[in-house]
Amino acid sequence: MSYQRSSTLFKHAEQVIPGGVNSPVRAFKAVGGKPIFAKSAKGAYVYDEDGNTYIDYINSWGPMILGHAYDPVVNAVIEKAKLGTSFGMPTEIETKIAELATSMVPNIDKIRFVNSGTEACMSAVRLARGYTKKDKIIKFAGCYHGHSDAFLIAAGSGAVTFGTPNSPGVTIGTAKDTLLARYNDIQNVTDLIAANTDEIACIIIEPVAGNMGCIPPDNDFLQSLRQLCDDHHIVLIFDEVMTGFRLAKGGAQELYGVNADVVCFGKVIGGGLPVGAFAARKEIMDYLAPIGPVYQAGTLSGNPIAMAAGFAMLTELNNDTEIFSRLAKKTEYLHHGFSRAFDSSGIEHTINRVGSMISIHFDVMPVTDFESAVNANNDTFKTFFHGMLKEGIYIAPSAFETWFICDALTYDDLDKTIAAVEHVAKLL
Repeated sequence: MSYQRSSTLFKHAEQVIPGGVNSPVRAFKAVGGKPIFAKSAKGAYVYDEDGNTYIDYINSWGPMILGHAYDPVVNAVIEKAKLGTSFGMPTEIETKIAELATSMVPNIDKIRFVNSGTEACMSAVRLARGYTKKDKIIKFAGCYHGHSDAFLIAAGSGAVTFGTPNSPGVTIGTAKDTLLARYNDIQNVTDLIAANTDEIACIIIEPVAGNMGCIPPDNDFLQSLRQLCDDHHIVLIFDEVMTGFRLAKGGAQELYGVNADVVCFGKVIGGGLPVGAFAARKEIMDYLAPIGPVYQAGTLSGNPIAMAAGFAMLTELNNDTEIFSRLAKKTEYLHHGFSRAFDSSGIEHTINRVGSMISIHFDVMPVTDFESAVNANNDTFKTFFHGMLKEGIYIAPSAFETWFICDALTYDDLDKTIAAVEHVAKLL
C-alpha cells in the first residue's frame, strides 16, 4: 500500500498542529510510523487519502456502532442543519433525546448533555463532590476518563499513597485528592477507603475497561464496589463513554445488573458527533445549576445537530431488539477465529471480549488490570499492527485500546479479517 499523500498531509499538519494531530490517540507514536489520513467512510470501511480501503475496527473509537455514514443519522443531521446550526437557546430535540436516553438506561431520571466524554466525567466528579460535601476521589490505574486534571494521576508507592501527576500542568494540590486503585482488586479499594475515612466523595470506573485493552470486571467486582459505596456514603460513577448504548440498551448497568449513582456517556450517544452526557437520579441531578449549587455550563451543550444525530442513533438501537446479540455473536466469531490462527502459529496470546468490544494481548497470562496489560509483549503488537494494516485491516494503533465491532461488518468481512490474522501470525 502507498501512504504518500497521508505522509505529505502529516508533514503539513505538523507545521500548524502540535504533533500533527488534534488528539494524541490518532497518532502512531505507540506503534511507529505516521498516521493515515482518512478521506471518507461507509459502513464497515474507511478510505484513506491514498485510495486505500480498510475494514475498520475502531469505528471512530466507538460511536459508529451501526457503521459509518449510517443513513438515518446522516439524514437527521442534514435536515436539522437546514434549520440552523446553533441558537444558544433550548430546543425540543434536547428534551426528546433526554426522554429516550433515560427510558433506555436503568436508574437515571435526568441527564445533562455536554460536548465530550471528558466534560461528562469532569462534571460528574464535581457533582459528586457537591452532593457529598467531600473532596477525594478514587480512580483505577489504566482507566481513562478524559484529560481533566483530576484524572491524569499516576500511582504512588503503596496502596494508600496519594497520587502524583503524570502530566506537566497538573498540580500537586489537585493530585492529592485523587487516590489510585488497582482494577479488579476490591481489597485495594477497601484499604483506600479505610485510610481516608469520610473523605471520599466518589469512585469513578470504566465498568468494562477499554483503555488498557478490553478488560472485563471480575465476578462480583462491580457488585462489591456498589456495596462499599453504600456502606460509606460514596457516589459510584460509571464511566460508560465506551460501554453506554454499546453493550446493551442500558449499557454495563444493564449487562451486569449493577446500578451506579451517576453514569457518564459519550461516543454512541452522539451518533458520531461531539457529545457527552452525565445522568443520575433526580435527587443527585437537582444539585446542578440552575436549580442547585453545583455549577456546570457549556455554550454549545445540547447543540441541535449533535442532538439530532444522537436521537437518530438511539432510536435505531432502541427499536432493533437483536442489535446487541448480533454484535456479540460477530465478536465471538472473531475471537474464535483469532485464537485458532494464533494457536496454529504457536503465538502466545490472551483475548479479552465483552459484547462488541475485544482486544488481543500477546501474553499467555490473564490480562485483568493495567499491570498485566503492560506485561504483554507490546513489541509483538507493533509488528502485528503494521502487518494487519498491510492486509487492509485497520485496528487501534495501540496495544492499550479495545477494538469496536460495528453491525455493518459482514461475516465475509470477519472471515477476511481472520485470514489476515492467520497470515500475519506466521510472520510474528
